Amino acid sequence: MRSPKDFFAPLAVGAPEPVRQVPALPSRMIHFFDPSNEKMATKVPDLAPKVDVLLGNLEDAVRADRKTAAREGLVRIAKGTDFGSTQLWTRVNSLDSPWALDDLITLVTEIGDKLDVIMLPKVEGAQDIHYVDRLLAQLEARAGLERPLLVHAILETASGVANVEEIAGASPRMQGISLGPADLAASRGMKTTRVGGGHPGYLVRTDPVSDDIHEGRTTYQQDLWHYTVARMVDACVMKGIFPYYGPFGDIRDVVACEDQFRNAFLLGCVGTWTLHPVQIEIARKVFSPSPADVAWARKVIAAMGDGTGAVMIDGKMQDDASVKQCRVVAELADALAASDPELAKAYSDANDLAPANKEATS
Repeated sequence: MRSPKDFFAPLAVGAPEPVRQVPALPSRMIHFFDPSNEKMATKVPDLAPKVDVLLGNLEDAVRADRKTAAREGLVRIAKGTDFGSTQLWTRVNSLDSPWALDDLITLVTEIGDKLDVIMLPKVEGAQDIHYVDRLLAQLEARAGLERPLLVHAILETASGVANVEEIAGASPRMQGISLGPADLAASRGMKTTRVGGGHPGYLVRTDPVSDDIHEGRTTYQQDLWHYTVARMVDACVMKGIFPYYGPFGDIRDVVACEDQFRNAFLLGCVGTWTLHPVQIEIARKVFSPSPADVAWARKVIAAMGDGTGAVMIDGKMQDDASVKQCRVVAELADALAASDPELAKAYSDANDLAPANKEATS
C-alpha cells in the first residue's frame, strides 16, 4: 500500500500533479458514439452542445475489424471539433484485450489535451487502476500534458462489485464508476438477457385473500440492480467520486427508461449513459432536480437560518437533517444552472412563484 503522503505525487517524472478533488462538472448524460461510423461522426458537432459528455466508444459495439478505424476516427474527430463546454470522454478496450495498450498510447499522446476522462471496462480490482495510473503518467509526461487525465471504471463483473470500495479509492485519477448491467449479469450468472432495467420474473406477490391461493394476488416487478447501485453509490461517496447508471438497452421503451434513470437518480447517481438521441432529453429531465423540488429546498434552507433547531413549514417538520437533504438538491441545481440557461430560468421562475414561508419554531 502506498504511503498517504505519496498518494498525490506524480507517478512519472514530468507528469502533471494528480488532482486533489474531482471536478464536479455536469455529467447528466454520457452520450456514446462510434467513431468508426462516418455517418455518426458527422453528427458530433451538432450533438456536442446538447449533452454534458460525449464519449467516443472503442469497446463493445465496435467490431474487432473496426477497432483501429474507431481509434483513428476518435483522434480525427477530437482534433477537428470544438466541443465548447462539453466534456470528451472515451471508453477504451478492456485491459485483457489486444487493443487496450494501443488505445491508451495513441489517445493520450495524440489528443490527451482534448480528452477529459478515460473509461475502463470490466475493472476487477484496484490492480487494474494501478496499472493504468502508472501508464497514463508515463504517457502524459511523454506528451507534455499539463493536466492529468481522469479514470472512470465500469462495474460489470462479480469481482468488481466485491472490490468496489478499493476500486473507488485506488487513485486520485478516479472520477467515477458506472454500472454495466449486461456484462455483470453474465458474470454473475443472472438469468436475464435484458440490458438494464427490471425483469417481469423478478417480483413480489401479495398474500392470499381467500382459500384460492391464486385469487386477488397482485404482483409488483422489482429492480434487479437496486443492491448493486446502492453499494456503488456508497463506495463512490466514501471516496469522493461520482456514481452513474449505465445503459438502458430498450431504446423504444422510453417510459421504463425514464423510470430506471429516476431510480438511479433518487439513489444518488449523478448521471447515466445515453445510447440514442431519444434518451438524451430523458436523462436531462431526470438528472436535473425539478423546479418545484428546488424551490422547496431553497425555502427550507432559508427558513432554517443557521441550519440548527427545527421549524414547521406547511405542516411538515424540518430540522438539521432536512437542511442537509435540501442542500444536496439546491447545490446541484446551482451547478447545473450555471451552464444551462433554460434550467436557470426554470429554477428562478419556480422560486419566484413559491408561496411565502409558514414557519413556527418548536
